[in-house]
Amino acid sequence: MKFNKLTPNLSVKNVAESVKFYQEILGFKLEMAVPDGTTRIENKILENIEYASAMVKKDEVYLMFLNEHNFKCDIPFLQEFTQGASVLFYIDVEDIKEVYLQLENRVEIVKALETTWYGMQEFYIRDCNNYIMGFGEKA
Repeated sequence: MKFNKLTPNLSVKNVAESVKFYQEILGFKLEMAVPDGTTRIENKILENIEYASAMVKKDEVYLMFLNEHNFKCDIPFLQEFTQGASVLFYIDVEDIKEVYLQLENRVEIVKALETTWYGMQEFYIRDCNNYIMGFGEKA
């Protein structure tokens, strides 16, 4: 059995705003976007268009954003869950201090950079959808 990659699918209120946050703040690149009500795959986000989904990538990290309404329609058992609940994303990075300096005045830092007892330097932010993103590097 071989696993090739993990792509978290995040329920979001606004796909375009989520893509913008991850592009402008974290340096992700848009891989694809699907306008709501279509099966058309596009390679850019346009203003004044609602999107059903979009995928972004930075290095080997992929994220899929799914419009909250479509997400709950596609996967009905998720209708009772709230967005951003009980999930935390952790990304291993290189040069954690530089990553922290680039983000500290641009996002809400929910846990400042520190060296943990288990040998990682790490910090945590809150994204535009209330998801918590951790960043870490071996100390």
